[in-house]
Amino acid sequence: QVQLIESGGGLVQAGGSLRLSCAASGRTFSRYAMGWFRQAPGKEREFVAAIKWSSDTTRYADSVKGRFTISGDNAKNTVHLQMNSLKPEDTAVYYCAAGVTPTAAAGLYPYWGQGTQVTVSS
Repeated sequence: QVQLIESGGGLVQAGGSLRLSCAASGRTFSRYAMGWFRQAPGKEREFVAAIKWSSDTTRYADSVKGRFTISGDNAKNTVHLQMNSLKPEDTAVYYCAAGVTPTAAAGLYPYWGQGTQVTVSS
């Protein structure tokens, strides 16, 4: 049984930093990809960042390039999202996902965590 558990969310002021973590269990994901998505109230879920551990391939949404960094620890089946220079518009529930390729399409990820809340105040 595959399980993804996010952690590290919280309340920060604009300009601050936060580090999210996603621990995966039930399968070794070294051959696959891990991604981060977010969903704000009243909006659809959107892509944030993804990584494929086997090739260190990463991709980011334009809105977070230069501010967010995704990284993975293959031995621990854990992916991290370092978020710097946070803005109020970054406020959302952040979800971890696992799939075959580091795609920006949420529908192509078969496994999802339950999310962690990130709130950025003005």
